[in-house]
Amino acid sequence: MEIPQIQEKLEAYHAAGKKLFTTSSFQTHSLVMLHIISRIDNSIPVYFLNTGYHFPETVAFKDLVAEQFGLNVIETKSSMPRYMQRNEEGRLLFTSDPDHCCFINKTAPTEELLKTHDVWINGVRGDQSAIRKAMKVEQDAPFNTVRFHPMLDWNMKTIFAYIKEHNLPRHPLDSKGYMSIGCEPCTRKLDPEMQEREARWFGLNKVECGLHTDLVKK
Repeated sequence: MEIPQIQEKLEAYHAAGKKLFTTSSFQTHSLVMLHIISRIDNSIPVYFLNTGYHFPETVAFKDLVAEQFGLNVIETKSSMPRYMQRNEEGRLLFTSDPDHCCFINKTAPTEELLKTHDVWINGVRGDQSAIRKAMKVEQDAPFNTVRFHPMLDWNMKTIFAYIKEHNLPRHPLDSKGYMSIGCEPCTRKLDPEMQEREARWFGLNKVECGLHTDLVKK
């Protein structure tokens, strides 16, 4: 979508009395949507899913972006303490059951947000995975909510052209070879043979955390 179309859609949601929110992992390529939102309506809450496993650089970058863009950033996290996130043998879930770890730390907290909001503004892009390519700009989500995907037809080239044009900051790990940054224990630098999101769960047959597979109305 073009920026005027995004603005028109957000204004229409507001006019209809809808309660909006967005989430962000605060990677470099996430900043385009955040910057656009900040220029249209910076009162829209931006939730940061604090898994407890983020790189320190990500947490610091989140604070920098929030201040620079004037965003209303709110941290949310799992109701299950990290010390309890273990399997029957006592191993932490990210080592033994990463899908369940993602559910506890990302999907479940976001599901709670859907219960109290109407529209989830989400920055998925169709070029990131086959699952995302099959999505629609507006898509039904649980609890009678709507997922709004304004960046669905953007790609890496248009994303970084916008970043350059507006001189947006870069995540400090970009320069160290990290292109898709998730939780520290699972994320690796991107190898030339990897697709963008494979580096998020190195060595696993996994490219989604569940936010974009479980939280879509079937």
